Amino acid sequence: MKLEQTSLQKIEFGDELSDQFYCLVDLRISPGGINIEKMKLTDPRNIDHAFRDAGCILMLTGEDVTELVNRGNLDPDDLHNSLYRLAIQEGSIPQKE
Repeated sequence: MKLEQTSLQKIEFGDELSDQFYCLVDLRISPGGINIEKMKLTDPRNIDHAFRDAGCILMLTGEDVTELVNRGNLDPDDLHNSLYRLAIQEGSIPQKE
């Protein structure tokens, strides 16, 4: 999967960092991004599965992103690219040899 086949979507449920989520989305599955209105109808017990089905490759809270930026693992000025690279490192995006 190439960077261009992904997008970064920020989902906010409130003003706190813990209420903000950064999702790396597979555009081949959800070309327009994750439909949050549809996700609100999902049974909370199945929310993780629903996000995966919607093309969510990696999801971090605002707290997670802040911590990773502070550690130097993410570039706040190029968050999409650095989250993509993190997903590769973590094995969420397999790379061909």
